[in-house]
Amino acid sequence: MKYFGLILFGFLSLSACGRSKADSASATSSSEVTAASAAGAGEGNVASSTGHASCPRTGLWARCSVQTRLEQSGFVVRPVKGETPKRPGFSVLPAVYTLGHSRLEVFVYSSPQAAARDASGIDTLTASPRGARPTWQMPPTYVRSANLIAVFLTDSPVKGERFTLALTAGPPQP
Repeated sequence: MKYFGLILFGFLSLSACGRSKADSASATSSSEVTAASAAGAGEGNVASSTGHASCPRTGLWARCSVQTRLEQSGFVVRPVKGETPKRPGFSVLPAVYTLGHSRLEVFVYSSPQAAARDASGIDTLTASPRGARPTWQMPPTYVRSANLIAVFLTDSPVKGERFTLALTAGPPQP
């Protein structure tokens, strides 16, 4: 019985210590969130851990928000240097990236309506103009979300699905 009291006292002490650490960590993280919110209030910008400190949260996609979303989804995103290819059926030039061994071309339009105009003439299975011969090196993963059309070339169905889920979740909201 003597040892039971010591064990109970030790258990209660450890419990209380663990609880106070959790409470203080919660208070710290809450104050950090409040400070971060206050720092970005009214600017329409959001700081991200990926270095896109001034990426606008407008409800539309921007190149920086696409890159941030993909990085948050676990992709290693690297912009491709050099000339951007003009793609048949697309009225805007794409931003081109590599995601590991895969290739991504992102077409960001000024509005969802502009993206819809181009999308209406595109065969979503081939990501090419309807009736035209596909020009991609492999079967593409085609994604449309708000003012964005993306064509992802990968031989991994898992990466294709992860990519699709990341972008169809929608653009960052204000």
